[in-house]
Amino acid sequence: MNEEPLWTIFLNASLVNNFVLAYFLGICPFLGVSGKLATASRMGGAVTFVMVVSSLCAYGIHAVLMAIDAPYLQLISYIAVIASTVQLVEMFIKKVSPTLFKALGIFLPLITTNCAILGLALFQTNKGYNLIQSVVYAVGAGLGFTLALVLMAGIRENLALAKLPDVVKGTAVALMVAGILSVGFMGFAGLGG
Repeated sequence: MNEEPLWTIFLNASLVNNFVLAYFLGICPFLGVSGKLATASRMGGAVTFVMVVSSLCAYGIHAVLMAIDAPYLQLISYIAVIASTVQLVEMFIKKVSPTLFKALGIFLPLITTNCAILGLALFQTNKGYNLIQSVVYAVGAGLGFTLALVLMAGIRENLALAKLPDVVKGTAVALMVAGILSVGFMGFAGLGG
């Protein structure tokens, strides 16, 4: 049982150990969907929802697998839950907002293979979080993921209006900005205990 305070768990997941900018997990949607602010914030919301649901399910799965002495089934169980949750989110978005569904494109089903979500389930299990801590960890990680997407999208929208040399347009400038954001988030390393 981990006795870490909830505020520390939240702060560590969202800022100090940001899944995108510190662990470099979930880079595909980070670079792919961060072209527009509206799309990035909605993708962040979808990822946060999937993280919370996956976290709750991972907690229950871990408890059941430990009770039946089958911890070797954790990884495959987590992957099945994540894939199912993403399918539900995809169907919901397609039904509610076809425009958003088209804007997210291939990156919406790629949440299934987003290593940040699988990493969340594995990290919370390894850290020994209880149910409340797991949910706080998932919400913090999701909001940190959303923060990284929104920051990147805001910067990329402004860069689209700037005059840049042809050498650094497109992917090159996006990777440079991602690196600078990552270095900036290293400044949070002393927070959260």
